[in-house]
Amino acid sequence: MKIPLILSTYPITKLNISKLGALLMKIFALSFLVCCRFLSALMPSTTKEEARFLVFGGKTGWIGKMILEDLEKKGYICAPAESRLENRDEILHEIEQKNPTHIINAAGVTGVPNVDWCESNKEKTLRSNIIGALNLADIAYLKGIHMTNFGTGCIYEYDEEHPLGSGVGFTESQAPNFFGSFYSSTKVMLDKLLMYYPNVLNLRLRMPISSDLSPRNFITKITKYPKVINVPNSMTVLDEMVPLAIELARQGETGNYNFTNPGTVSHNEILAMYQKYVDPTFTWENFTIEEQNQILKAKRSNNELDVSKLKEKFPELKEIHDSLIDVFEKIAKNS
Repeated sequence: MKIPLILSTYPITKLNISKLGALLMKIFALSFLVCCRFLSALMPSTTKEEARFLVFGGKTGWIGKMILEDLEKKGYICAPAESRLENRDEILHEIEQKNPTHIINAAGVTGVPNVDWCESNKEKTLRSNIIGALNLADIAYLKGIHMTNFGTGCIYEYDEEHPLGSGVGFTESQAPNFFGSFYSSTKVMLDKLLMYYPNVLNLRLRMPISSDLSPRNFITKITKYPKVINVPNSMTVLDEMVPLAIELARQGETGNYNFTNPGTVSHNEILAMYQKYVDPTFTWENFTIEEQNQILKAKRSNNELDVSKLKEKFPELKEIHDSLIDVFEKIAKNS
């Protein structure tokens, strides 16, 4: 029997069986991923008239409702999902009833009031963020339906190759390096597993911002904190990005996309804008990351994401500061 070339450098009599098994698993996984990426090119683009969207998180979720509103405004056929991610039978029944061409998953657990909740509720976090999301991806795959997952870019932290302030961001292909919170750890696992499904588009958001001043809005959050750190980060302005997510889904795009505005912005820069446009009397106080870590159950991710791939699709995408000005002007107008 002929030995594959990749194994022929090892004498058969001396092969370590466990190492051989691990090697074969890597070969299998790589082959499967290549096949998935090939098949993903076959996910069709649809016209607005053909598309039918089912939005998980569209009934009660902050981002999900925003997606649904934008779909309705643009005239798409759409509906919020009634079934829960943890219930596979319910999901299957609802999909068969509503017959969507596209599924958007904006559901999941981030924790209330923040991701520290996940540290004390690990089973619930796993059930929603991994098992639930994989249920949805798997059913969508079996039914030949495109799925867009609203994930997170909080799976990286600044390091020697991506120093703070360097302008060098993490690309979609680089391995996550942040495991400082249970929430992020579940998202790292999901980020990797979803890529085995050729029908899935995974959008990595960070520190989402919008003009509605929801309690989930990053602007609202940091204006309520007694103290804030001051670190430049990649962030997602939802007013601008939600329509792009819908367009990517309609086009049948798949794979990972870093889904933030280009550039980085610091906490102090955002608060200065809030002071300028919303409340001239507003003041704030800073503290260090080390001091912040002492009062939190879990660490927080700080990073810059490379959005070259997204910019190639949407050259008009605004730099984060320019997009924030638009947001604050809307807030000021509606105040």
